[in-house]
Parts: sequence; structure tokens; C-alpha cells
Amino acid sequence: MNLLRRALLASIGALVGWKQSSAKEPSPHGGEETAVQAAAGSSVTPRHVLCFLSRERNLSALSEAASQAIRDFATGFSVDENYSQAEPDDRMVQSFAVCWDRVEADAWSPADEEAVADHQSVLYVLGPSVTQAETVKVSMLALRLVERLIDAGAVAVKGESAGIAHSLDRWSELIRQGAEALKAADPLAQQRIGRLAFAKRPLSVPGYLESVGFHLVGLPEVYVPETAGSERQIVAIMDAVADEIAQRGLEPTLRDRRASLSFDSTYEPDEFKFNPYGVVRLPK
Repeated sequence: MNLLRRALLASIGALVGWKQSSAKEPSPHGGEETAVQAAAGSSVTPRHVLCFLSRERNLSALSEAASQAIRDFATGFSVDENYSQAEPDDRMVQSFAVCWDRVEADAWSPADEEAVADHQSVLYVLGPSVTQAETVKVSMLALRLVERLIDAGAVAVKGESAGIAHSLDRWSELIRQGAEALKAADPLAQQRIGRLAFAKRPLSVPGYLESVGFHLVGLPEVYVPETAGSERQIVAIMDAVADEIAQRGLEPTLRDRRASLSFDSTYEPDEFKFNPYGVVRLPK
């Protein structure tokens, strides 16, 4: 897992040159400070970066679809003109290889791998920097944007902010679930679906397995001791803790789980993976 994590960071770092908006680096704090308090004192805000691959050596169809979606509903998003390219990028095979979701059963297929290998152009779309209160809403907009671009011909999609890729079938299922949660006006369901769509888990840090990208729905990351079970069992714990924070609040979850809140991040504040809401670390 350490090797996978390094490959993921190297792959995404090579592809994306944008920096997170941040005026200062927050200092680490102890568990007594809440994520909301830390977020209020930090200038770092989450931001979606989406990568779309096309089979056409022409960006016009995807770019026009993205621009129309931005006019229709995705306020604050923008097509990136600097890193998008109307030609293949030979780094995409490696990048998607380390970003495929490894939690969901049949998360991708040989057809998805072939689509990445055979792509002919790359479009990046940048989301707005958002406050914690806006994260779920914007993640639902990002999911709708993914839907619009798949309909316009995208053959593979990756969320760069956490380094996560799903098959087109899995994206379609997440889009369906997101639409149902929006129709039901269920913010907890929207938050969970946004987390499943745009966060990566598990990755490895010394002694723990970690989530990456929970800040995209306004939550701290969750670190689970690597001795807590298999990777799938640990992912289930991560998801349960995230659901508890969303439903019951941070402080009750910390207390009942005997967990601590830390702001000691392995990511720099100008990295898209940096979580300004901290890390919930479960006890060993």
C-alpha cells in the first residue's frame, strides 16, 4: 500500500499543476479543537478537479458540453485551458491504474482500461473553492457535471482532488443515487454519495490506513489502525465513522469511538488532498 500511495501521489502530481488556494499554513492542533473551528481559522478550502478522457482527438464536444453545464447549473466551475489537450497523454494509463476504486466490487472492467489506453484527448474542469457549508452542494453539482460529460462522449472520468476513478457503469450508478438523494432532499444521503464518488480509500500511512478526499463533503479524514482487520473491514469502519460524524456530530463520535482529532497532515496545505477539517484517528 505504501508503494501504491507513492505512485498515486507521483502520478497525480505529474499531471496536475494547479495549487490549492491558501494564504497560510495552519498549525497542528490537539483533539480539543473541533473541525469546524479549525476550518474557520484556515484559509484552505476544498476544490474539485475533474479529468475527462475522450476518444476523439478534438476537445470541442466535451468542452462545449462542460461550458453548457456551467451555464446551466455548475456555477463556479471552469474549463481549464492550460492542462487540457487535444492529444493523448501517455501518463494516463499509469494514473488511472493507481486511481481505480479498489473497494467497490467490479469497480472497473477491461473495457474501461482499454478506453483509457485508447483515449485521444484530455479535458480538465476546475471546481470553485468552497466553504465547508457548500461542499455537499458542490459535490452534487460535480456529479451532475460528470453525467453531462459522459453523455457528451467522455470514455473515462477521474476525480483528481483525491485521485479516484470509477468505471462508467459505476459513475452512472453514483449519478443515479445522487439524483435520488437530491429529489428526496436528503442531505445526509447526498453527503454519503459525494464521499463515495470523490474520495479514495484506503491508502497507507505508518500504522494506519487513511481516507483521502472526505473534505470534499465537509468531513475530516478517518485513520484506522492497520491491525483493525482486512482492508475491506477497515474501509467499512472508515465509512461508519464518517456516517456517524455526519449524523451525530464530531464530538460525540470522538467520545464514543475514543478517537482523537488531529491537524497533523501528511499533505501540504497547497495540495488538493489536504483536509482543512483535520483527521479523526481511531485508537490502536
